Amino acid sequence: QLQLVESGGGLVQPGESLRLSCTASGLSADRFAIAWFRQAPGKDRKELACIDGNGGVGTDYSETVAGRFRIFRDNAKNTVYLQMNDLKSEDTGVYYCAGQPMRLGDTCGSYMGFGANGFDNWGKGTPVTVSS
Repeated sequence: QLQLVESGGGLVQPGESLRLSCTASGLSADRFAIAWFRQAPGKDRKELACIDGNGGVGTDYSETVAGRFRIFRDNAKNTVYLQMNDLKSEDTGVYYCAGQPMRLGDTCGSYMGFGANGFDNWGKGTPVTVSS
């Protein structure tokens, strides 16, 4: 079974950057589509970005983070990163990574289209606070 652990969260000021890590164990993360979600206080968990598995390089982003966030992999470290730039107060929340086995012909966006229901493997989250 795929185990995921997020790290890198913290307190930053508006306009600053932060890089989150999602480190996998148990199985190779490359076999999985990996996505990042954010859950703001009192709100549902929302999809942000995803990256294809099985050697694919495709990515997909929600409109709220496109152009500011970048998702990428380091397969040697079995880790997927979320680089977050120009952070805003509305980016505050708990950030989760999630994985779903990648089927031939699928894209990660096809799983992300189902929101949190599109992914079966979850980490416990890392908190991010953007505040001056």
